[in-house]
Amino acid sequence: MAIEDTTKDWADRFAPDITTLEGIAHLAYAALPQEFRTLTANVPIHISEFPSEDITDDLGLESPFDILGLFEGEGASGKWTPGKKSSGNKLTLFRRAILDYWCENDETLHDIITHIIINELGMHYGLSEIQIADIENALD
Repeated sequence: MAIEDTTKDWADRFAPDITTLEGIAHLAYAALPQEFRTLTANVPIHISEFPSEDITDDLGLESPFDILGLFEGEGASGKWTPGKKSSGNKLTLFRRAILDYWCENDETLHDIITHIIINELGMHYGLSEIQIADIENALD
């Protein structure tokens, strides 16, 4: 549940750093249904400021702000995505793009991060759009 900050004490605050977003991501993942976590095999979640230049180029992004998260690995298909190197499955969330999205939308950081996790992992582990929506709706 979102809590409105009524302290108005923003003068001494910093934007959430990588460690803070990692904590939110781990709490969000832990709150997902056990079946989802079992399916996704507790995939590691990392936070990076931006995608690498290689990822930006490979995906044809106009800006590093165009992507909030990226699954890399085999998922359910057994086919490696998006690169050819195999270093295990992982989900990377991009801090600056997430913060930019957060500023432009009326959603909590937790809700945004939860949505990214469910969608990125759900797609790569073979869930349909309906199944993904059902998981998100069950969390509301």
